[in-house]
Amino acid sequence: METGNASETSNEELFEHYKFVAAKGQEPLRVDKFLMNFIENATRNKIQQAAKSGHIWVNDTIVKQNYKVKAGDEVKVLFEHPPYEFLLTAEDIPLDIVYEDEALLVVNKPAGMVVHPGHGNYSGTLINALLYHIENLPVNSNERPGLVHRIDKDTSGLLVIAKTELAMTHLAKQFFDKTSEREYVALVWGNVSEDQGTIEGAIGRNPRNRLQMQVFPDGDQGKEAITHYKVLERFGYVTLVSCTLETGRTHQIRVHMKHIGHTLFNDERYGGDKILKGTSFTKYKQFVDNAFKVLPRQALHAKTLGFKHPLSGEFMRFDSEIPEDMQQCVEKWRQYAQHKLDG
Repeated sequence: METGNASETSNEELFEHYKFVAAKGQEPLRVDKFLMNFIENATRNKIQQAAKSGHIWVNDTIVKQNYKVKAGDEVKVLFEHPPYEFLLTAEDIPLDIVYEDEALLVVNKPAGMVVHPGHGNYSGTLINALLYHIENLPVNSNERPGLVHRIDKDTSGLLVIAKTELAMTHLAKQFFDKTSEREYVALVWGNVSEDQGTIEGAIGRNPRNRLQMQVFPDGDQGKEAITHYKVLERFGYVTLVSCTLETGRTHQIRVHMKHIGHTLFNDERYGGDKILKGTSFTKYKQFVDNAFKVLPRQALHAKTLGFKHPLSGEFMRFDSEIPEDMQQCVEKWRQYAQHKLDG
């Protein structure tokens, strides 16, 4: 492409909104269909408009919507304006701050709050709240202010936020070196057979459903992932487990537990919002529906967080209560299991 032509926009004047590299096994697929699999909330019409306007590039060349993406192709969507998530605004949103000093703060994130702005969620996020609370948050390698790690929108629990560049570097290294401690509590479908165990399996994006992650047991794709689990309480058709993360991959616990046949209770994205274990009695179906209503999200809470303080070197450990919605759901199952035993 000649940048001297005034009718064409040079790559340098555009802002990258998305970048994807087609996986090894990618069959030739139209670029508009390819992007539909990757971008949450995108419509075919919007993608085709972007193609007509010259905003879709493959291997640094503008392509039309009927271009066939092949394995190894680098697909980018570029626009003249910066991505919305970089136009971050401070918002006065209450935060549950568990601990704070000059280097960092630990927050207890409620379920339903997105951690950082992204496609379809440009306000009301934890980052918007933090920007109101703290000026000049340091930016991580993904341009995300203060973030050392993240938890999913519908997962509740503890997060550490860096307030300085030094704290960001120090804490990020601990997460990378696997020296931080993260314990989650989850309610999963089925009776977990072992009292404790370790799940190992590389996690990467599901090529058939880009909004899901999946385990690649041969390790030929994805990134190494290790989860240790132990059973806390058994309720017959569901089990309460504690999961400790050795690595921190996207949806790690959700994907690993599903991989061993124990999908998280009410995890819609991974099929846990259906009855996966139990009887066919109408009464049981009503009971499960009520439990879904009490906990309208995946049953996962980031309960404990531990790390070395970047300045003092002291090991700090924080613990949080399981939130009310999850407690109520667990209590329902506890009573149901007891009732079955008594019956």
